Amino acid sequence: MRNKKLTRSFYVRPTLIVAKELLGKYIVRKIGREKLVGKIIETEAYIGPQDKASHAYEGKVTPRNRAEYLIGGHIYIYLVYGMYWQLNITTGKEGKPECVLIRALELPQTKPKNLASGPGKLCRYLKLNKSFYEEDLTRSKRIWLEDREEKIRPSQIVATKRIGIDYAGPYWSRRKWRFLLKKMIK
Repeated sequence: MRNKKLTRSFYVRPTLIVAKELLGKYIVRKIGREKLVGKIIETEAYIGPQDKASHAYEGKVTPRNRAEYLIGGHIYIYLVYGMYWQLNITTGKEGKPECVLIRALELPQTKPKNLASGPGKLCRYLKLNKSFYEEDLTRSKRIWLEDREEKIRPSQIVATKRIGIDYAGPYWSRRKWRFLLKKMIK
C-alpha cells in the first residue's frame, strides 16, 4: 500500500464532501526525525458567510479568521477558552471562507486510546499551535494529509449535529454536518 499526499484538488471541492472524505485519511506531523500520525475519525463542516456557526458569518474578516478565506488545503487554527487549539482545514476556492474542523484521530495501538479524542487533545498530541496558522498542507514539510488507500464506504459514516453551537440558533445547530466513522460511536 502506497501513502499518497493529498493534493490541492482534494481540498477545493464542496465542504460537505471534503468533510466526509477526510474520514479515514491520515494526518502526518513531522518533528525532526519523528513522525506523529493519526487517522481522522471525526470532522465537522462550516460553510461560510451564510452559516451562523462559522467565524466568517456574514462575510466577517478578522485577524483571527482571515485564513478561512485561503484556497482549500490551508490550516485555520485558533485558540478557544484561552487554552485549546482547534485545527481546521480550508476548503473550496480562495475568498470563499469554508472549512472543516478536525475533531478526533485514531492513533496507533501503542498510544493511549483517548490521546487525540477531541479537537484540543489532537492539537496537543500533534504539537500544533499558532505557528501553523495559514500553513499549506499541500506544500508543508512539517504537516500534511495522506490517503493510505483505506476505502471508507458511505454506510460507515454517521452524520450528526455539530457540537457546542447552540448560539447559532436551531436551524444551524441542527444541521447534521458532524461526520464520524460508525465504529467510533460509543
